[in-house]
Amino acid sequence: MLSVRTRAKRAGVQARDVKGILPLMVLMVIVFLLLLFWENELTEDVVLTSIEQLHVDYPQNAVPLRYCNYMILQRVIREPDHRCRKVHVFIHERPQKINRVCTSSKKMPCPNDSDLFCFQSETKFRMTVCQLIHGTTYPACRYHISPIKGFVLVTCDDLGPVDLQGYVE
Repeated sequence: MLSVRTRAKRAGVQARDVKGILPLMVLMVIVFLLLLFWENELTEDVVLTSIEQLHVDYPQNAVPLRYCNYMILQRVIREPDHRCRKVHVFIHERPQKINRVCTSSKKMPCPNDSDLFCFQSETKFRMTVCQLIHGTTYPACRYHISPIKGFVLVTCDDLGPVDLQGYVE
């Protein structure tokens, strides 16, 4: 039985220098890691800007006490500089019902930004308003809970609601 090396010489196959492949392998690992981190960064941005992730809680979570504290921690809701949000609103209606707000005839300039147009819901929605009562830096935020019914104000694009701009009781 002939060795692998002897058979390769008879067949005319020449051994290649592995050192020539090393830079290519290092480059491929770097590209893989960049794509991996880039994908995670994009996913995080989508989660942070989704109106459904930030504001919709349907059906309403059954946490009996400290609802706001629990939900804000669970969904990692905070300002970009990790400060506690002063006010946050959770909407307890079906996402389809919230999507229909973008077809409302009640279109007006947004109260917080006169350059944007808001759509107001035709009917009142069940919501929970979380008002900051203690803490400045996430996650040490504590909130007061206020269940309300009110009209929501949202900005929309071609796909539906983009951001909750406020509410009217």
